[in-house]
Amino acid sequence: MHHHGYAWLGEKRMFDKESIRRPPGQAPTPTSDPDVHDRYREAVTVFPASDVPPLQTAHWLMKPASTVRGTWDEPKEAGAWLALQLAEFAPRFASAQDREATRLVLLVNAAVERLAWGGDVSLGHYLKGTVFHSVAVVTCSPNRSAPELPCPARRTGS
Repeated sequence: MHHHGYAWLGEKRMFDKESIRRPPGQAPTPTSDPDVHDRYREAVTVFPASDVPPLQTAHWLMKPASTVRGTWDEPKEAGAWLALQLAEFAPRFASAQDREATRLVLLVNAAVERLAWGGDVSLGHYLKGTVFHSVAVVTCSPNRSAPELPCPARRTGS
């Protein structure tokens, strides 16, 4: 078991577009509405290549290996990376409560505990303006909630 880190910074309106945050799923039937076909085509085209966070944290593993920001064998190492991500952006968090150092330490400690038993961690914060920051650490090989997903770093052709 190991852990992959993912980070995204972008406009809230992109984050709010669910169609690019979902994997394609089952193809529509020939009699499906045209808008269903359009959404499916968009998901097939955009989801696999986009670095916008997926709706389900485990679905990060479906993204290209190039979206992985770091890989760690130990939960504490992944937690240290998570702490650095939070510390870098905390001064820009829109909410004063989210900027509190004690709260951030508690978030990281809880994340390390979750990673130790094979869970995933996903955190997001609105920054001042219209920007959203998302950071996730996903347990891999296997992932607890999606054990069928292969490790992106070990796929051939990625």
